[in-house]
Amino acid sequence: MSEPEMTLTPAQADALGREFDAIRTRVLADLGKRDADYIRRIVRIQRTLEVGGRVLMFAGVRRPAWLAGVAMLSMSKILDNWEIGHNVMHGQYDWMGDPALHGPTFEWDSACPSDHWRYAHNYLHHTYTNIIGLDRDIGYAVLRVKKDQPWDWQKLLNPINALLGFVLFQYSLAGYELEIERMPHEITMADKREALRVIVRKVFRQVLKDYVAFPLLGGRSRRFVLTGNLAANLIRNMWTFAITFCGHFPDGARVFTIEEARDESRGMWYYRQILGTANMNGGKLFHILSGNLSHQIEHHLFPDLPAHRYAELAPEVRDICRRYGIPYNTGSLPRQLGTVLLNLFRLAFP
Repeated sequence: MSEPEMTLTPAQADALGREFDAIRTRVLADLGKRDADYIRRIVRIQRTLEVGGRVLMFAGVRRPAWLAGVAMLSMSKILDNWEIGHNVMHGQYDWMGDPALHGPTFEWDSACPSDHWRYAHNYLHHTYTNIIGLDRDIGYAVLRVKKDQPWDWQKLLNPINALLGFVLFQYSLAGYELEIERMPHEITMADKREALRVIVRKVFRQVLKDYVAFPLLGGRSRRFVLTGNLAANLIRNMWTFAITFCGHFPDGARVFTIEEARDESRGMWYYRQILGTANMNGGKLFHILSGNLSHQIEHHLFPDLPAHRYAELAPEVRDICRRYGIPYNTGSLPRQLGTVLLNLFRLAFP
């Protein structure tokens, strides 16, 4: 990596690991009604927003109703994807025994098949966070987001590819499992036939729901329902792109070589998670709409703890980082996103 090499001694790393393990054990023992009530309340709010948004779109001939419907449906989709879907699929609420909140079987309102997400995100990304050559989330196999990534002429398209990802993010995630960066030299589309079948089926269902079924239900308002669904999906895509990229690609978030992470201890795994992630400052609503990924550092330390707990853990985590001399990368959304976008333009060139 281009930044200074990791400097914890084995003894420090072991002590760090024990501190974070103790936090996780303590919170797991404390899970209960408060956490169950929280996620069920979020689900009720999400469903209310979806129903209300779609009903208002049916009255979309009145512009205020259409705008309100778009706003409500956008927030519904954001909640479904982040505070509910992403966190539920991490198994944060498996302990409840609620089939509707069961991580291994949860399906979300996204073109990306949830089974593909669980493998690519929960396993690959969280295990190999920011390791070049192992974590495919570094630029999502298309973008150059860190100068440690090799440059080739295709990276000149960095700004254009970023813009496409910004507006079509759910479809970028849907195609992630195809591993197009390995074609045609390492694999062929025939190797990905089953993955492609699953993707096409999920995309078809999403398109049918948002752009055929609901517009038809809108009757004479079908045009307003169609454009409203397009707008809501666009807003959701732009928001999820921004939150996702601010978690690992702002200035200060580090990347690692395979050799640096080889045979790492539990403590050094924690250390890498902190160095490779970045937080965003904001209020309670902002944290909820980000799925509490505004606390990306805490999420990578404790991915299976209910995300609404991260705000409580953040001061403790920050203090531990201070004591061990570990940078705690945090900033406002405009600051973090600004550095991401600037780097996307800069890194289009060698």
